Amino acid sequence: MAELEKDCREYKELLRLKEELQAEIDAVADRIKAAMGDTVQAVAGPYKVTYRDVTSSRMDTTALKTDMPDLAARYTKTSTYKRLSIS
Repeated sequence: MAELEKDCREYKELLRLKEELQAEIDAVADRIKAAMGDTVQAVAGPYKVTYRDVTSSRMDTTALKTDMPDLAARYTKTSTYKRLSIS
């Protein structure tokens, strides 16, 4: 059981580090976007940087469930998975 506790502690610490790294990554990305301004493409040494709009179309399931609940229920797929949670 001591090994499990050690692994849980390590897991929590790694998650904390991941959050810190993600915050740093986000800050650097924000600086890059700010430096580019309205420019869509830039070159920085060996790096080609693009920052452009991306459009995607997605089903509005909330509206579908409201407007056509029978159809929404007919095409709703339920999936089950396991989630690891350590508190």
